[in-house]
Amino acid sequence: MANAFGLSLGTALRRDPAEGPVRPQRPLGKLVWLHAPSRESARPMAELGRRIILDEGFPVLLTTHAQVGSGGILMVQPPPPDTQAAVADFLDHWKPDAAFMAEGELRPRLIHAAFDRDIPLALVDGIAPRILPGRETWWPGQMRNLLSRFRHVFTVNETAARAFRKAGSSTQVTQVAGRLEEGTLALPCTEAERAALARLLATRQVWLAAGLPEEEEAAIIAAHHAALKLAHRMLLIAVPQEAERAGPLADRFEAEGWKVARRSADEEPDAETEVFVADGMAELGLWYRLAPVTWLGGSLGAGCILDPLEAASLGSALIHGPRPGIHGVTFARIAAARASMPVSSSRELAEALADLLAPDRVARLAHAGWAVVSEGTEVTDRMVALAGRLVEKEP
Repeated sequence: MANAFGLSLGTALRRDPAEGPVRPQRPLGKLVWLHAPSRESARPMAELGRRIILDEGFPVLLTTHAQVGSGGILMVQPPPPDTQAAVADFLDHWKPDAAFMAEGELRPRLIHAAFDRDIPLALVDGIAPRILPGRETWWPGQMRNLLSRFRHVFTVNETAARAFRKAGSSTQVTQVAGRLEEGTLALPCTEAERAALARLLATRQVWLAAGLPEEEEAAIIAAHHAALKLAHRMLLIAVPQEAERAGPLADRFEAEGWKVARRSADEEPDAETEVFVADGMAELGLWYRLAPVTWLGGSLGAGCILDPLEAASLGSALIHGPRPGIHGVTFARIAAARASMPVSSSRELAEALADLLAPDRVARLAHAGWAVVSEGTEVTDRMVALAGRLVEKEP
């Protein structure tokens, strides 16, 4: 895809004198620039970028400080500092033909400079307007002035739209659109291995403890004890947060008197196996596909380290504790959709697991989780079409 734009991303690198990052050469032709100020907005903006490339044929630059997959076709860079020199150098190099900014972060120098260069600006996935910290001034009307530079302001809901209108965004350009699509989250696996294990486990109930920290092992042991009383052939797949914990974790389960199989020893979960211990999180895509129910590790203690939508995108129903960790926004969306089963203690975990032994309950929860993953497709379609119009300088 990169070569179609006259660009090999591994060559022709250029250094920004203001910030210092290495920049790839600008591709030939029209270019769309997207900006995601947070990790929550980075993934849907990356999906928007991929769709623009595939549907409209324009190369896309995504600026963000978050770690985000490029899909091999996006150019991902940090945004420039909001200073006159850095912004000028950034725009001189990239010369974007249209720009989409997420959430409502307003970078004064960047917005004014883009407007002065007649770069069409759109704000998407709007939550609330806010000026970049450190760039606020005391002159009245600063936010209203910045918002006036946007041709379109699309918000996630009516509450957000009111916040933008109150801050000075024109009612003519401010409208509720909903959220952008999250994009594909499916972690990979080897299909032949998945099919073989699925045949092996076909008649068994399976649950997964993913990203399990040592301090939650006792809760998982108690929950599995309770589950086995109700479903004596139930299998637990345990995936420790740290690969080196796999051996001690297997030993601990064996000390409980259970039949344990170890992934690190190339053992398979046969009909007698009660616990299957994986050797790290590299194969979560495989385990999510095999387990109808997933416990999100860390959510009872220090905080969940796993993106819950990765499990939901592969059809696994979610159980989690009260500590979302860095995924607070995502957990809030899941809770609003009633797409998970939250618990607050190891005892409640056992009760939730027992409740999810009912296939219809698991199916409802998994369906609700998938709905959260797939929402926003129409919004993204609409923004892709808008990108095409803005690049051509149409209203």
